[in-house]
Amino acid sequence: MGYKENYQAWVNAPTMDADLARELTAMADDEKTQEAAFSVPMAFGTAGMRGIIGAGIGRMNIYTVRQATEGLARFMDTLDASQKQAGVAISFDSRYQSQQFAQEAAAVLGAHGIVSYVFDSLRPTPELSFAVRYLKTYAGIMITASHNPKQYNGYKIYGPDGGQMPPEESDRITAYVRSVDDLFAIKTLDVHALRAQNLMHLIGEDVDEAYYKAVATVTINQDLVHTVGKDMSLIYSPLNGTGRIPAQMVLRNAGFQNFQLVLPQSTADPEFPTTPFPNPEFPQTFDLAIEMGKASHADVLIATDPDADRLGTAVWTGDGYQLLTGNQIASLLLHYILEARKQAGTLPANGAVVKSIVSTELATAIAKDYGVAMINVETGFKFIGDQIKQYEETGSHEFLFGFEESYGYLIKPFVRDKDAIQSTVLLAEVAAYYKSKGQTLWDGIQALYARYGYFAEKTVGVDFPGLEGPAEMAALMTKFREEQPADFAGVKIVRTEDYKKQLITTAEGTSPITMPVSDVLKYILADGTWIAIRPSGTEPKVKFYVGTSAATEAEAEQKLASFETALTAFRTA
Repeated sequence: MGYKENYQAWVNAPTMDADLARELTAMADDEKTQEAAFSVPMAFGTAGMRGIIGAGIGRMNIYTVRQATEGLARFMDTLDASQKQAGVAISFDSRYQSQQFAQEAAAVLGAHGIVSYVFDSLRPTPELSFAVRYLKTYAGIMITASHNPKQYNGYKIYGPDGGQMPPEESDRITAYVRSVDDLFAIKTLDVHALRAQNLMHLIGEDVDEAYYKAVATVTINQDLVHTVGKDMSLIYSPLNGTGRIPAQMVLRNAGFQNFQLVLPQSTADPEFPTTPFPNPEFPQTFDLAIEMGKASHADVLIATDPDADRLGTAVWTGDGYQLLTGNQIASLLLHYILEARKQAGTLPANGAVVKSIVSTELATAIAKDYGVAMINVETGFKFIGDQIKQYEETGSHEFLFGFEESYGYLIKPFVRDKDAIQSTVLLAEVAAYYKSKGQTLWDGIQALYARYGYFAEKTVGVDFPGLEGPAEMAALMTKFREEQPADFAGVKIVRTEDYKKQLITTAEGTSPITMPVSDVLKYILADGTWIAIRPSGTEPKVKFYVGTSAATEAEAEQKLASFETALTAFRTA
């Protein structure tokens, strides 16, 4: 059906939610809004779905949430009895309708006889991952749009190991989701029936305490925390999301006492009133923290995104506060882990670090220096989780650290997704380590550059809004594949990795890629620079990544600028 027919079907639905019915009435004469909301169904992929909240098949609402959950339930109906009976853990963040969407998911699962374990109030994404493992459920659902603006919400599915559902299972779930034709005929049970039939259980402090106990193991040098960390000045912001309570708990439990909250960003507020983008990689999210930091001479400022899986930091340079990139934060965390474990005599001979293919090669240099394997995986933390699972099954490596350049890090694998709560407490410890030497985290990253060379990276996103966006994004990827550039900024491409075609091409010929199929291109240049291109999995944009290195910051930044110019010229030619 076309968007007009889809719109009319919703108008005529006999059981339409009252709030959505008012939205439908408001858009009666607005064909542009109708087209945007009713032309294309919500995309449901390996990471679930994410979109603007509102009426329509292409929006986040109770009916599209029911549809997604019906797909999961139909998939679980095909499992053996013990797997189905293990149930589903459900959590939600501070966004509009998050708790309602969590309840709707439980209502659909209950109609299939599937038990749900629903948090009694908002909890972060990493704790949902932990809960799946701790409660031994078959799956998990996280209602969140992560760091997107306030108009968005989303729905992510986790598998039995606590990681986002693996490709084979997620593909089957997706097929079931898309087979649900009538969104208004999906059966649900109300909360009273769910509780009476023991099909929904509330969880809370019992899981919290187990999670906090696990996070306590992240601290490496407790003496350092007690002697230096207890007095170190730290400012923390949860960006109006789920991190406020858990971050405070783990910091206090570790021994950090001298920290303050950014109060305007500490309430669980779906408006995110201080910033249009509650994303800790954006400088404006730190404006309030920087004001506080200047007044109190804070050593380090930390912010986590609304579902507390990403972490950003601003550090004192001597002249002011400087935001670190996700790659810089990861490099500092990694170096500290490896050095501390080396000094303690606990660095394993088969240690491994796992990162995405678009993350910094500084981490590779650090890992090599400590005799630790660096494993590259495709973008998406689920692939890091898959590696951890393989290591547990085979014993081939001991996982030491995993990260993506997009401000996501994992220290201990009792969680199988990026965990900003773990990262908060370890980054505080790293700051205490440098403070004990009379230095800051800024001094720390400069020391790494002095030791390993100056590495610089940049990510540029090109937006493709509107209904034409997906086709335009696909056309751009086709352009790069068909026209096959030979160089960028005069530097020859010596290796092309096409993760969609599963081919590596060099002057010597081609060889296969064994990673999962994904729409990613990566170029390795003659000077060691790498460039990657991929459509975003969560936003209507194509991302361009450039990573390079040089003897000095000025030289590296100049190279980044020239490659960015060359990419723009090729893209727009």
